[in-house]
Amino acid sequence: FLKYLQKNEFVGADLARKYLQMGFTRARRYANYKGGKKYVQQQDYQLLERGTGDPEKAEAAAVFYAKWQQAENLDQYKTLKADWKKTKG
Repeated sequence: FLKYLQKNEFVGADLARKYLQMGFTRARRYANYKGGKKYVQQQDYQLLERGTGDPEKAEAAAVFYAKWQQAENLDQYKTLKADWKKTKG
């Protein structure tokens, strides 16, 4: 992420930011549901019990979340994002 910012390359930085976001959401899924499975496919996609996941994954999710928010709040990233939206829509 930071290397892309050093190069003023918004697309790369935004993709790296998105991977941080995806790391958070995936880790939360494994923290909330054992094996990361939210539904039972064989039982008409019945929702499984929440809170059966791995607490260690919740810690990982917290790390991903902190880094994701840190990335989004950098002034340089905000500027590049605003410029991108202005020129590309």
